[in-house]
Amino acid sequence: MSDNTRPVRVRFAPSPTGYLHVGGARTAFYNYLYARHMGGQFVLRIEDTDEARSTEESLRMQIGDLEWLGLTWDEGPDAKTLKDMGSHGPYRQSQRKEIYESYALKLIELGKAYYCFLTDAEIEEQRAASLKAGRPPQVDSPYRNWTVAQASERIAKGDKPVVRFKVTDEKRDYVLKDLVRGEVRFPSDMVGDFVLIRSTGMPVYNFCCVIDDHLMHITHVLRAEEHLSNTLRQMMIYEALGWDLPEFGHMSIILGPDKQKLSKRHGATSCFEYSQNGYLPEALLNFIALLGWSSPKAQEILSVADMIAQFSTDRLNPAAAVFDEQKLLWMNATHLRALPHRELWERVEPFLTKANLKLPGDWAWREQALEVFKTSMQTLKDAVELFRPLSREPVDVTAEGKEAMAWETSSKVVSKWKDLVAAHQSDFMTEAQFNEYQEKIKTECEVKGKQLFQPIRVAVIGKPQGAELKVLVPLLHKEILLERASQVLATN
Repeated sequence: MSDNTRPVRVRFAPSPTGYLHVGGARTAFYNYLYARHMGGQFVLRIEDTDEARSTEESLRMQIGDLEWLGLTWDEGPDAKTLKDMGSHGPYRQSQRKEIYESYALKLIELGKAYYCFLTDAEIEEQRAASLKAGRPPQVDSPYRNWTVAQASERIAKGDKPVVRFKVTDEKRDYVLKDLVRGEVRFPSDMVGDFVLIRSTGMPVYNFCCVIDDHLMHITHVLRAEEHLSNTLRQMMIYEALGWDLPEFGHMSIILGPDKQKLSKRHGATSCFEYSQNGYLPEALLNFIALLGWSSPKAQEILSVADMIAQFSTDRLNPAAAVFDEQKLLWMNATHLRALPHRELWERVEPFLTKANLKLPGDWAWREQALEVFKTSMQTLKDAVELFRPLSREPVDVTAEGKEAMAWETSSKVVSKWKDLVAAHQSDFMTEAQFNEYQEKIKTECEVKGKQLFQPIRVAVIGKPQGAELKVLVPLLHKEILLERASQVLATN
């Protein structure tokens, strides 16, 4: 089936069991890019049949992560109310149990599925015997050919069976034309009769997935490589129900620097952590897009609009991709420094506010500060320590600062500095004016080198090392400079 035979409908179907992992974000983004490139629909479906682990809190967390990334969906739970948007709902699998039950009954009526009363102990005994004999550990159910009437008698007595799919006895290959991996063949005897509905009444992933994708008219399923093993069972269910397959594309696995599957031991792996650490969503999207896809123009720095315009499934690469934190940091810095100053300030300000920094509110000052500091910022969070010396609060004199102030000439240097600041005619001084005052102190106090620079720096930021004074001082109000100089002199 080609890309153009019917309107494209893709889905992202997370399980709400925690924050959105970067691997899940990549899956969502590829589906989003494909839908937008093809003028199709992007559906958000929630796979919450794992009652023990799925929570409303996690659902809101994942939706929050998708919103932060800017990945808007056309159908699915509303981001604020969680109420369904679209005509193919419910979009939460936990609310679709009756739908799954009706299709399980249909398969039973067609002779393609059956009620199975095997206990866990009996199944384990069978599997152990199969492994010992060198056979695949597949279930051989004595209930496979029971009639519905026979099974109904057991159910009426209170027994709770599973519903199993009846795998055909005919041995043949199921052939998948994967959008990423090319032709993949699955021998039918790779699997035995598998469960569709658990004894609790909850359906299993493979069954839900097929029913939902069909009823929601999903045309393309772009998902992680780990789902390739599920595809045979799903193809069997599609065939049994007489439904056409969507097109499948199984994307490359993401590895950590140690070439093991990316996990928390490699550091931050959730979108929430990256947002809290000051990464830009567009930079993270740019980075994860290139973990398994490449620009036809060989570009590395791309906007979301660029990626929508250039995305196609034939550029997806099946080879494992390595998550390189240093490259992500470089990419983030590149995106950050390209932002217009007003937008950069809007992104930086929440981090400065959270750190309780008291900074001037006028735009001219902010623009000057950003011009100075943005080349030193790799993440938005980096702004906190860069801007901290500019916050209007008493300076914290370090042990090294006190040591520098104990030198014989230090008090004289700071006193002269304070006098020059007090006599300064405007609220802020320029870099040239600062350099002029420094030369005056050098001449009048007969000091040079660290005896000159370090006491002034202590009087400005409380420590003898740090950012260049000619950069910092023009950003500090005259009153702050006087207060800090007085404080340092008083504690010396």
